[in-house]
Amino acid sequence: MKVIEHLEKATESLISFEIIPPKRGGDIKALMGVLDDIVKYNPPFIDITSHAAEVDYEEQSDGGFKVKVKRKRPGTLGICALIQNKYNIDAVPHVICNGFTKEETEDFLIELHYLGIDNVLAIRGDESSYKKPLKFGRSINNYALDLVKQLGDVNSGRYVEDSLLDAYAMDFCVGIGGYPEKHFEAPNLKTDIEFTKEKIDAGADYIVTQMFYKNENYFNYLDKCREIGIEAPIIPGLKILTQKSHIYNLPKNFYIDIPEDFANEVLEAKPEHTLEIGVEWTAKQVEELLNKNVPAIHFYIMQNSKPIKMLMDKLKI
Repeated sequence: MKVIEHLEKATESLISFEIIPPKRGGDIKALMGVLDDIVKYNPPFIDITSHAAEVDYEEQSDGGFKVKVKRKRPGTLGICALIQNKYNIDAVPHVICNGFTKEETEDFLIELHYLGIDNVLAIRGDESSYKKPLKFGRSINNYALDLVKQLGDVNSGRYVEDSLLDAYAMDFCVGIGGYPEKHFEAPNLKTDIEFTKEKIDAGADYIVTQMFYKNENYFNYLDKCREIGIEAPIIPGLKILTQKSHIYNLPKNFYIDIPEDFANEVLEAKPEHTLEIGVEWTAKQVEELLNKNVPAIHFYIMQNSKPIKMLMDKLKI
């Protein structure tokens, strides 16, 4: 079932999760344990991140450098199949621009379609990804908007190879990312929301926000999206802060703000109390969001289910 259909049929706010594949060579058993834990909360859908190849530069004895390109986290497609067939939960694989050609993206979409997967989240991806040399006339999607347009094409039966006649039209539900504190490259929030509207107008069905720790940011973002004419569901994304280092690493890596009172409480506490403080803070966020009847709450848990179990126990969900 499509994410948008889950949201339309829901009589209360839904709970969804986002996980990450194991590193190359890693055992999937740990991730299976995470899945076994979170399916108890009846998520209608689970997101699975996707990762392009990355470039490593190894210094050689002669002073030169050897370029090694490797994809550190393969497995998105297999995990999607696992979630849908073992747990009977809709999988939402992330489809990214950086590191993939349009042709490779189309191949991935065809494989998802064969697996009966109805949903994708279209994002640009990390800038650190390997930039493939384009050969044999291949092309890339530079921005998430381009990717959304490609998804619109395959949903209409238009493929990269335009000579294909009577090509099958797919029917993906398309999610996109939203940034309550604006995307770090956007000059301001208004402009960022205008870019988001372009993706909605191009065919995206719903929005999942970047993590935030101040609900006012989400509600302000929601209001501004509605003002500009975005009527699509906007799902708030949350991540439980579990380590003292997150106070510095999360703003650095995700360009978000940690509220002063929250940051001070974490910094002043002993490290072993950080998880408890993070769970308490997220619980207050969740309670307010649920009281405001948000369509769903999306938790970024990656490969650690302990914090979410603590949170759900606290909320009695």
